[in-house]
Amino acid sequence: MENTVFINFRGGIISPGDLYNIMLAAKKIKVPYVRFGLRQQLLVDIESYNIPKFTWELEKLNIPYEIDEVQFPNIISSFPAEDIFIRNTWLSEGVYKDIFDTIDYTPTLKVNICDRNQSFTPMLTGNINWVASVDSQHYWHLIIRFPKTNTIYEWDQLCYSNDIPKVTKAIEQIITTNPSAYIDNPDADGNQLFAALKTDNLSIKPAEKNVELPPFNLPYYEGLNRYHNKYWLGIYRRDELFSVDFLKEVCQLCSDTKLGQLCCTAWKTIMIKGIDEKDKASWNLLLEKFQINMRHAANELNFQVEDNSTEALALKNYLVKNLSIDDTRTFGICIGIKTRKKSEIFSSILVRTRYVIDFLGIRLFKVYDILCAKDFNPNERTEEVFSSSNPKFVLAEQLRRSVIKYYNYRAGIIKKSRVTNTPIKPAIEKVEEYVYQCSSCQTIYNPVIGEPDKEIVPGTLFENLPTDYVCPVCESGKEGFTKINKSVLEL
Repeated sequence: MENTVFINFRGGIISPGDLYNIMLAAKKIKVPYVRFGLRQQLLVDIESYNIPKFTWELEKLNIPYEIDEVQFPNIISSFPAEDIFIRNTWLSEGVYKDIFDTIDYTPTLKVNICDRNQSFTPMLTGNINWVASVDSQHYWHLIIRFPKTNTIYEWDQLCYSNDIPKVTKAIEQIITTNPSAYIDNPDADGNQLFAALKTDNLSIKPAEKNVELPPFNLPYYEGLNRYHNKYWLGIYRRDELFSVDFLKEVCQLCSDTKLGQLCCTAWKTIMIKGIDEKDKASWNLLLEKFQINMRHAANELNFQVEDNSTEALALKNYLVKNLSIDDTRTFGICIGIKTRKKSEIFSSILVRTRYVIDFLGIRLFKVYDILCAKDFNPNERTEEVFSSSNPKFVLAEQLRRSVIKYYNYRAGIIKKSRVTNTPIKPAIEKVEEYVYQCSSCQTIYNPVIGEPDKEIVPGTLFENLPTDYVCPVCESGKEGFTKINKSVLEL
């Protein structure tokens, strides 16, 4: 029998040295592959008779772990996307790490720490969800999703960064010591919860408005891409399996090129940031050595699949194949696969497996339901049934129709915004020195030239572009562009 060992990387930050040592321990018991999970953790599948040897190595390295059942979910964060997919924010690498370092206990509830200016990392899949304020530097919104429910409550106060560890610990203690009131209770009372929180020594202030969750826009998160004057590398594996030998060499190359960290993401991928131009060839050679393929289709990258579920992964591959046959567009949407009742899946459209007969361990007649999130925003977590009780042979077509419904909804929003938006004003200031570069495909937007084929007149400032403006090549949103001096690009 196989068991799964879970190893948490707080905030998705991985030390190359720690990962290298874990891979050495896996190599000793002849584990060929490992996986990464939705909550930015490492999953190692091993035979039961090898558990003592492997865990002894982990204990020797002082690396915490769990076997099969997760009692201490990982703290996840939007740190992997920082400086790549996130622009114009006060939330820096130092702020993230200060928070992680001062959380002096291991949470039993799910904790998410995220920048509001992104949709790469799910913001509300946790029980205690911290979302950085847009208007107040170093202040955070707090949104509670009560355990084992979809009941959401947003605190009416903003909390200072330094107090996040203290408040997180206090909130968890209140919830776990009153399970009947707050766990698996759809009527859990948020006002009651925060009335029990002692705020005397906290740096808090009233929130002037509720947090506004951004529309979902998944950036293209794989490949070797330029940002600023460096490169980042995103690696996705179709079968979710990363070779132990490959990860060992990744860690070694990080060490050789003086990269002190790498990241794992909520999309079961890894990211290496800060690669110098002179080291780009070395990373390409490593990818070639292990035949790591890049540039998968968006209709494959947009899927979220449960951890430890071969059934869900097989269903994903089936749907991807059928979407590819029809050449279906899925840009801007996240498709989730759920085969277990209590699993947490981040999705705009959810494909849920169930059985017509499910009683006393007897399961017969598998069917599939398709559900849509409110406004197709995965963070809303409100489900509307699009179609139910689908047999597998019609599932792909029903999924395609639900995607079409999303695009019809989006078209209506854009038409409405065009009616209400003010006309684009030509620039009157000097704009010759700067252009804006897409971080995904390096396409340039030049304010001097504009985009006449899209009725964007020459002289239109980047900030005056429509809110729904996308890159003409890869369709990344405005937030995926970086302001760059022309001299840097030698233009």
